[in-house]
Amino acid sequence: MTAGADQFDYVIVGAGTAGCVIANRLSADPGVRVALLEAGGRDRYIWIHIPVGYLFTMNNPKVDWCFTTEAEPGLNGRALAYPRGKVLGGCSSINGMLYLRGQARDYDHWRQLGNAGWAWEDVLPYFKRSEDFVGGADAAHGAGGEWRVEDMRLSWEILDAFRAAAAECGIPPTDDFNRGDNEGCGYFHVNQKKGVRWSTARAFLRPAEGRPNLAVITGAQALRLRLDGRRVTGVEYRKDGATRVIAAAGEVILASGAVGSPQLLELSGIGRPEILGAQGIGLVHALLGVGENLQDHLQVRLAYKVSNTQTLNERANSLIGRIGMGLEYALFRRGPMTMAPSQLGCFAKSDPARETPNLEYHVQPLSLERFGEPLHPFPAFTASVCNLRPESRGTIHINAADPLAKPSIRPHYLSTDADRRVAVDAIRLTRRIVGAPAMARFAPVEFKPGPHLSDEADLVRAAGDIATTIFHPVGTCRMGRDASAVVDERLRVHGIAGLRIADASVMPTITSGNTNAPTIMIAEKAAAMIVADRRAPARAA
Repeated sequence: MTAGADQFDYVIVGAGTAGCVIANRLSADPGVRVALLEAGGRDRYIWIHIPVGYLFTMNNPKVDWCFTTEAEPGLNGRALAYPRGKVLGGCSSINGMLYLRGQARDYDHWRQLGNAGWAWEDVLPYFKRSEDFVGGADAAHGAGGEWRVEDMRLSWEILDAFRAAAAECGIPPTDDFNRGDNEGCGYFHVNQKKGVRWSTARAFLRPAEGRPNLAVITGAQALRLRLDGRRVTGVEYRKDGATRVIAAAGEVILASGAVGSPQLLELSGIGRPEILGAQGIGLVHALLGVGENLQDHLQVRLAYKVSNTQTLNERANSLIGRIGMGLEYALFRRGPMTMAPSQLGCFAKSDPARETPNLEYHVQPLSLERFGEPLHPFPAFTASVCNLRPESRGTIHINAADPLAKPSIRPHYLSTDADRRVAVDAIRLTRRIVGAPAMARFAPVEFKPGPHLSDEADLVRAAGDIATTIFHPVGTCRMGRDASAVVDERLRVHGIAGLRIADASVMPTITSGNTNAPTIMIAEKAAAMIVADRRAPARAA
């Protein structure tokens, strides 16, 4: 279907992780007309598809919105880069490719908050529906779906030793973090296919693009929703310098993520009256939760120099090493160029009184000051650890009525005593693991934050100095039925007809792990509910 056809049953805003899934599922019905709007371009950039290319996609305006946070008091006044995908596939085209669902407890908690149909037993079938798991189908995994899940294609001596050291500290080995209880230490599963990144654009959108009832419109910047009273009737967008309108006879589905979805609501007059009034935007519908409840995983990055082993630092800083890595990838699709940003995972408790793991480690056989900068010239590894269930809550709100103006992102990291306590406990647990006998032959020496820092106040300040986001913003259009919720359990926006949100912004609380797989699950479930409501309109009313 051509982009000139401006009347559709469904208009999806955002061809990212969720949008590609929803476009595939809805357009499977040939009697339904679907339009998918994406502000970015097509995913032709070579470094999207080579796994190690994440180093060249983040903070690259070709494929990244290049957002930044405001200066964060909890980070001692630092502002952080906040990458979000600006390309078909969205963040699944630039992220770390790690397949992690979180814990069963996460989803059972969503149900306990009043969101019927979102417990672990409810969402597991949607995880399995799209999955093509390397180990085949079983009670926890699916096979034959679009979303390929494979083993890492390399291992490292230093990471194997960290895993053994974790076991010496009471954290058992595991080979699967995705069965509902992710406690343990092991190599992550990745969304790759034979050493190539497997984004939702490749997995879900590409097979559907030939359908005559699906229009994919790239370079289409959404400006605002079109409303008739309190019913959304379409989307106003800009493409090639011209403003256009696309009409939705059925529904508009926002899939622009935890940054983009609240931004478009506010630009359309839906949100907190004081935020809209400050930018001169007329109030259409007051929804106090829009842009609130931002949650993210903040990782504390401890780094250690090592001896008697090889890390990626030496290989990447050697011409011969780089040539070898290139040949290994070109010939066999193996080696360091297939690396996700993190290879070894570890889920642990910051203190034994915890019911379930509240820490996640991303352990890497490399070290650098920050992503995008060269690796250090000495052998080293990094043990990054994040608080999986932070209490800190932030906000994302517009700064101007201009749709192209970047929003104000304030995560409020480390703003509670409990979060600061977990950060300190995480540093101390990491030191215990690295100090275990299994690591001794590598003589690890901590250089970030440094062994001279030991008391609580020093470690809190150190966390603020070295911590960074792990790129998991969620919750800014929270699901629920209370006064500050934005969508109900069927993802319909409260008080506005013809509008749903289906992306990470609807999570009431952040999942205990990386957020890409849960976002795909949300999209699968959203598509199923949209189809069901189309077939039974009386129930959807």
